[in-house]
Amino acid sequence: MNSTDIDGVRNSNENINIGEILSKVDHTLLSPVATWEEIKKLCDEGAAYGVASVCIPASYVSQARDYIGNQVKICTVAGFPNGYSTTAVKCFEAEDAVKNGADEIDAVINIGWLKDKKYAELISEINEIKRACGEKLLKIIVETCLLTEEEKISICKIVSSSSADYIKTSTGFSSSGATFHDVELFSKYASPRLKIKAAGGISSIEDAERFISLGASRLGTSRIVKIVKEKMPL
Repeated sequence: MNSTDIDGVRNSNENINIGEILSKVDHTLLSPVATWEEIKKLCDEGAAYGVASVCIPASYVSQARDYIGNQVKICTVAGFPNGYSTTAVKCFEAEDAVKNGADEIDAVINIGWLKDKKYAELISEINEIKRACGEKLLKIIVETCLLTEEEKISICKIVSSSSADYIKTSTGFSSSGATFHDVELFSKYASPRLKIKAAGGISSIEDAERFISLGASRLGTSRIVKIVKEKMPL
């Protein structure tokens, strides 16, 4: 199967083709028990189905880059999943990941700082992590399920004021993942130049389509490729 085959297949609502959805997917495996064989499979699927990136644990980045070359972008995480490691640690993780071949870094904010209203510290940390990433993409995970509505609006403005490239809803490791409401809220309050990633709990093509229609440019999910693979095996 090639990309033309995938692009030609539409979902049941005929609103968006599957290829377009896949091109926005960060095909994700961040389980603490992930094995190299599972990471290899993820990379193979990512390359075959034309995803935006594969999102994997930092310890596998170098090995994955050697294995898959430049067939698919590699994303990894920093300060994950709790966000309370020091700024220096997050910066080291980001710099080390880039050195090992990562194209994109998803870093978790210090949620306690947000609740303490340490807004200047949050902006400073995000900017420092971005410097550590160099020209690579930085997505900032804010873990919306742990935030009040007021805090969600505040973090939209904070990340918009920083040099980050994306604001991301969730780690997928807390009490819930992305919601349509949160992506809609991001679209309303975040700067137009800041892109949005919805992550966690995206379990159907219909969900993916709706998140995209609400403003998400990326989807962090392990399920969309699986669904497409069942319909269109290679």
